[in-house]
Amino acid sequence: MQAVLYHGGPILTMEPGPRPEALLTRGGAIAALGALSELSSLVPGARRVDLEGRTLLPAFLDPHSHITALAATLSLCQLGAANSFEQIGLALRAFAEARRLPPDAWVMGFGYDHNVLAERVHPTRQVLDRFFPRAPVLITHASGHMGVANSKALALMGVTAETPDPEGGRIGREADGRTPSGYLEELAFRQATAKVPMDRAADAAAALDAAQQIYLSRGITLIQDGLTGADEFQMLSAAARAGVFTADVVGYADLKKAPELSSSPCWQTPVGGFRLEGWKIFLDGSPQGRTAWMLEPYQGGDGTYTGYPIYSDEEVTGFVRRALSDGAQLLAHCNGDAAAAQYIRCCRRAQEETGRAVRDIRPVMIHSQLVRPEQLAEMKELGILPSFFAAHLWYWGDIHVENFGARRAASISPLGAAERLGLSYTLHQDTPVIQPDMLESVWCAVNRVTRSGAVLGPEYRVSPCAALRAVTANAAYQYRMEGRRGTLAPGKAADLVLLDRDPTAVPPEDICGIRVLETIKNGVRVFQA
Repeated sequence: MQAVLYHGGPILTMEPGPRPEALLTRGGAIAALGALSELSSLVPGARRVDLEGRTLLPAFLDPHSHITALAATLSLCQLGAANSFEQIGLALRAFAEARRLPPDAWVMGFGYDHNVLAERVHPTRQVLDRFFPRAPVLITHASGHMGVANSKALALMGVTAETPDPEGGRIGREADGRTPSGYLEELAFRQATAKVPMDRAADAAAALDAAQQIYLSRGITLIQDGLTGADEFQMLSAAARAGVFTADVVGYADLKKAPELSSSPCWQTPVGGFRLEGWKIFLDGSPQGRTAWMLEPYQGGDGTYTGYPIYSDEEVTGFVRRALSDGAQLLAHCNGDAAAAQYIRCCRRAQEETGRAVRDIRPVMIHSQLVRPEQLAEMKELGILPSFFAAHLWYWGDIHVENFGARRAASISPLGAAERLGLSYTLHQDTPVIQPDMLESVWCAVNRVTRSGAVLGPEYRVSPCAALRAVTANAAYQYRMEGRRGTLAPGKAADLVLLDRDPTAVPPEDICGIRVLETIKNGVRVFQA
């Protein structure tokens, strides 16, 4: 592989010290950084790349998303642009007609958000029945935590008036308190949708490659599958054997439903670019869906509703003990402050019971939406890393004000508090909830602006450099890969992203308009705009 010498533009190393004038790569790794004259003499035959004022920095690392879910949604009806029940129905009908689906085929949609619909509530089975009286229809909320089925789909999934609400989930009911309305939430949604027949004949490898290309086009060279069950594992393993992956793909096995995956050959060992790094659990739901578990009640309603947990403390402590025993990372979905409190106390309890330091496995609190500053201090003490879904500030910030009031909403994703504590944190998009756009997340973290133009908690803003570290150096630390990835330093992988402008030099409000021009993996260009 020919050596390459980059020069002529800002080089953001994410390391302390002044910016180098040039960077030299050789054999898929970074060979040296420094003055152009010095690096030119090291390898006189190196291919020169003049950045022409463009900005070079470490490739982005995805701290949390779901590549298998993104691959699956690419074949579904996209409902993110729908702003009414009518538009949902018309989009589904057009989708079914364009695909020439048989009259009895399942019609599946993804990405509706009741918060932006004219009706401001979830659709019902009757709404979907009006457009599809015979075919089964299932639509998934943008959060992935809930959805709606029509009457035919409810029957096929076995959801009836006699079906009880599972612990950690809810079946929407009509006025009689028994008849399913079509709305399914959390565990009730996951249990029902598990019965939907999937087209296993579809080319899963091609779908995964299409999803991978989306990440690569955004400058991301390490992609997460943040909840890998048995089906997802089969998809990923087959794609890895087929040589599909250009990026590194890291899965986290579903500890509740697929504990057997720890015996697979790719457990903490890459096979064809894919490995399982640890475990994933869910402790609560969605703040915009009002299922996140809170210490104080939501606004509205009867004034007592606080959401709900998924597991008891005994179960969560057992999960942490298992992760400690395996020496494997444990990622826990925690949106509400009550869920955060549960994770913290169960990590502490498992540490005391086993005598093993929790920080050694670098557990991660995924989302950390409503974590409190005092909880962040406890997390630093224990070594729990927060990964913030900071884009909530833009997409659902106004909804959080409605759900939690101005005081609590202002502290959504309190990055500034974590920064002041010296706590390593990351930023993620939870794709397919939103697209894997790291620069959008950086923009959100720096500006903290909602769709209405309000600013939430300006004291929790961070600098562009700090936000960039969250998706490079800090992300590498989260993955326990800080010695190989995340910054530009000799010996590290030549995983680079080229931007049209320097995020640390433009006005903060312009960061989200910066374009990814090239993505480079191990010294090889894998995307060019």
